[in-house]
Amino acid sequence: MDFNKLIARVKGILITPKTEWPVVATEPATVAGLYKNYVLILAALAPVATFISAAAFGIHVPLLGTMRLGMGVLLTQLILTYALGLAMTYIVALIIDALAPSFGGQKDPVQAFKSAAYCYTPVWVIGILNIIPGLGILTGLLGLAAAVYAIYLLYIGLPYTMKCPPERAGGYAAVVIIIGIVLGVILGGVIAAISGVGKMASVAATAALGSGSSSDSGFVVDKDSPLGKLDAWSKKVEAAGKQMESAQKSGDAQAQSEALGKIVGATLGGGDQVEALAPEVLKPFIPETLAGLKRTDFSAERNGAMGMQVAEARATYSDGGNRSLHLEVTDMGSAKGLMSLAGWAAVQQEQQTDHGYDKTYKQNGRLVHEQWDSQTRYGEYGVVLGDRFSVKVSGNADSIEQLKTAVGSMNLAGLEALKDQGVKKG
Repeated sequence: MDFNKLIARVKGILITPKTEWPVVATEPATVAGLYKNYVLILAALAPVATFISAAAFGIHVPLLGTMRLGMGVLLTQLILTYALGLAMTYIVALIIDALAPSFGGQKDPVQAFKSAAYCYTPVWVIGILNIIPGLGILTGLLGLAAAVYAIYLLYIGLPYTMKCPPERAGGYAAVVIIIGIVLGVILGGVIAAISGVGKMASVAATAALGSGSSSDSGFVVDKDSPLGKLDAWSKKVEAAGKQMESAQKSGDAQAQSEALGKIVGATLGGGDQVEALAPEVLKPFIPETLAGLKRTDFSAERNGAMGMQVAEARATYSDGGNRSLHLEVTDMGSAKGLMSLAGWAAVQQEQQTDHGYDKTYKQNGRLVHEQWDSQTRYGEYGVVLGDRFSVKVSGNADSIEQLKTAVGSMNLAGLEALKDQGVKKG
């Protein structure tokens, strides 16, 4: 590993990107080489810095003081965060490659991976500041600035790496960023809930490290593996991209808008377009009473934009005194593909403390998450149904069993039976 070359590339990308991208585009490379000589090192900066800071100084929580977590917990978080960074680079590269023809570019998995890896540079580099405790909002602002600069880097780099017309690079970069942000937020949230990214990311990273891109090595993945399903997913996104290309040629603005929605929907839905359940369909699954408590408020809504839809129903149950429970029923709708992706890669996880635990496991084919604190007697119990619906009850109780019983008393089978409603196969 030539660290001088690595440092020179980082400086070039950050300081003189307009002259560095043409050099990057003409360099011979493989996905394996880019991972080994660039991504693996830079993507580790933020997770390692966070680990060191948390281990040495603890984690400051406003109003609560400083918390210290066990080394096992910190190490687990380091590995999961690092794995997510590696996996997201690969996923964004797939998106860049799949969308290339839609914006007049040329598909090339290695060039797409260059685009993803190098545009992430400012975000990875700024992550080293996580080692300094107490920066708070400053770190957040610098992180935001790094993210904006990453978008700019992608914008000026795509014409060189993916051969797209410069005048179409803005739209190309915008679509990639929109999909990438949504993927990151939703997948990060799912990972936080189920801690299932480790296996998926290691599979993706190992496959890339061991064999480069599938197009230049003859590498074939198991279609039933996480990476195999991801590959099939990307092909469906590519098909949606071709529809957008046709729409652009037609000059029909409405057709272009609909085609863009199909790309986003196909990406998040695992190749399928999904219309989330309407609020009136969710409402019957919110009971009038729960665990002997009367429902005191209820709300349900469905929101959508750019081909993505999500619906949620919420309710509070109370005895009018100190006892209350909160119920959330969420239809991930257009993001069901990400739920499936998390399910493909899920691993069992459990953390124990002196006064509680947090664990995730699979039971009867369903992902289950439960958390309990015996000191505050507060907990939550949630289950994922049909890789699409999330049902969670949280609040104060005598034991976690009360929350489990509350969820179990609901019509889970009826909700799960609707997993294919509104799904248009890609």
